[in-house]
Amino acid sequence: MSIPIIKIHNVTTGEIIERELTSEEFTQYEADQAAEAARVVAKAAAEAVAVEAKAAEEAAKQQAFNDAVSAAVAAALAAQQTPASTVEPVVEEPVVTP
Repeated sequence: MSIPIIKIHNVTTGEIIERELTSEEFTQYEADQAAEAARVVAKAAAEAVAVEAKAAEEAAKQQAFNDAVSAAVAAALAAQQTPASTVEPVVEEPVVTP
């Protein structure tokens, strides 16, 4: 990797100096670049965890809704099947005595 160029502008004199970074400045530049890369990776990881947590929360809400609907349907079906409606009707013949 080539050493970056720094531009120094002296506003008092109007002089512009372009030079390579010193070894100390370059070491700091590389450390800053590594820290920024680590920050970006950490931010992406945190965002991925947040997205995963949100998806898990939504899945739990959907499951709770599905369970509630299932229980309501089961209760409605149970209410329709009372013992009177599930027993076969009995027809009694009148008893004739001779």
